[in-house]
Amino acid sequence: MRFDIFSLFPEVFDSYLNTSILKRAQDSGALDVHTYNIRDWATDKHHTTDDTPYGGGGGMVMKPEPLFAAIETVLGDPPPCPVILLTPQGRRFNQDIAFELANHDRLALLCGRYESVDERIRQHLVTDSISIGDYVLTGGELPALVLVDAVTRLLPGVLGDPDAAMDDSHATGLLEYPHYTRPPEFRNWTIPDVLLSGNHAEIDRWRRQEALRRTLNLRPDLLETADLQEDDIAYLKSLGYTPKNS
Repeated sequence: MRFDIFSLFPEVFDSYLNTSILKRAQDSGALDVHTYNIRDWATDKHHTTDDTPYGGGGGMVMKPEPLFAAIETVLGDPPPCPVILLTPQGRRFNQDIAFELANHDRLALLCGRYESVDERIRQHLVTDSISIGDYVLTGGELPALVLVDAVTRLLPGVLGDPDAAMDDSHATGLLEYPHYTRPPEFRNWTIPDVLLSGNHAEIDRWRRQEALRRTLNLRPDLLETADLQEDDIAYLKSLGYTPKNS
């Protein structure tokens, strides 16, 4: 999968992209990331990419000319793939959207900066807008890395365990169950006996119930849209859960 990332500060991507899973994904050919400095397409001697907003107000606005030129030069006109603006005004990113984006062979990410981008960029250049949460960051570089990381984990062959991504929190609509490793006792804290039993059916049952318990305690809102079976609901009710539609 290829990512084309357009930013005023492309150097911030190097360290994270060349570490751990993302580096291995690139080495294997599963992931291909290209970063571009939007200033390279500014035509004035100062390489200006922003200006004051019409109508007054604080902050600066990213100009349309360099952004249109950058994306159309790299991708063509029209672009052959989704062009995603990272902005607090976008749809809120989640695991479902990560699965959706992982079905594409190529994605272009536009990192917003300053107060906003010229609205003509939003109307006539980008095809999607994504936010990673209901807060404001200095720019779209961190959200772009979040998106690349989350999507890359879903690509075939990237994780050592082919089923690992399907067990992650949110992949099934629930938070993930607790994990333990050696030693079996630490400071008099022991791990659940079931994990040492070798009974995989019981382990699976325990993990499912712990995922339900953790979701109820930490993110009960997720239960309203999770795919729950009758025994899941019965177990949750034993913990005090009352479905909203009951």
